[in-house]
Amino acid sequence: MKPLLARLVPAAAALVLGAVLLLATGANPLTAYAAIVTGAFGPDGITDTLAYAVPVAGMAVALAVPLRAGMVNLGGEGQLVLGAISALATGLHVPGPGPLRVVLALAAGTVAGAAYAALAAVCENRFRVPLLISTLLLSYPAMSFAGYLVRFPMKDAGSSLPQSGQLPPGARLPEFGAGGVTSGILLVAAVAVAYAVIDARTPAGFESRVTGWGPRFAAYAGIDRPRLTLRLLAVSGGIAGLVGAIVVLGFPYRFIDGALVTPQYTWIGLLAALLAGASPLGTLVAAVFFAALTSGGFAMERATQVPRELTAVLQAVLILFLAATTGVLRKRGRA
Repeated sequence: MKPLLARLVPAAAALVLGAVLLLATGANPLTAYAAIVTGAFGPDGITDTLAYAVPVAGMAVALAVPLRAGMVNLGGEGQLVLGAISALATGLHVPGPGPLRVVLALAAGTVAGAAYAALAAVCENRFRVPLLISTLLLSYPAMSFAGYLVRFPMKDAGSSLPQSGQLPPGARLPEFGAGGVTSGILLVAAVAVAYAVIDARTPAGFESRVTGWGPRFAAYAGIDRPRLTLRLLAVSGGIAGLVGAIVVLGFPYRFIDGALVTPQYTWIGLLAALLAGASPLGTLVAAVFFAALTSGGFAMERATQVPRELTAVLQAVLILFLAATTGVLRKRGRA
């Protein structure tokens, strides 16, 4: 119960502070919060929430994997983008029946993200470059490379926007209804379940948790830290690349420069992983919570005339309260 209370108390404090801010603007906090819930989970907003929650939850799981061992992967955006552009290139140019092209595109995105994240692990293991630095800085070449591709070699000839050509109908993920939710939601759920099983039932999961508790103790116990770093970063990058592939294989079935970075899937996913302490179930719940908060912000803005940026303030305050009450950021920093 203590870990649960350590996260519920900051959440409640953030909601109270949000209510104070709403009162200061002249809005009714109950009306605003009701609008967020209705806008996120009502009949008109549930599909938007799910469509946004899929990449957020996927990135949250991707970043929770190394975070469980005290390793922070700040390069999710680069791995996400590289996975998306690799999946797009595969779907556009690899011949074969539609289902095979979809599978190959998903595999290409996963491999690209895993290889790029593993490069950051090599930088730490061989050259002593901290993961915080190597993962973050490696994101920029990946995003710039993808931007170059959709502006020149892969540019849609009939458009003036920096975007690629559209994937053919056979190389797209099936959709559930008309809300933009694809079968990628099943893939993200499967990845989350696999993470939960591995974390709780396998020696690999135990090694990650022990390293997260104390790196020195893990070294005394015989855990190979460099090998663990390489493995966890590769898995993390692979999941991020898979999420990028899922997004690009869904509507609008093309890669648009900046479209994967602007919604802040990576950073909201990292907040969710931090809030949940990288636990599998908690990470999923926190990711859906943040996705609903972001999606419901539009409804709150319409109902109360309060800018939806208040939801971003609530997210920031929540993490600050979490850091103050649990020391989670200090623990990760020492690791």
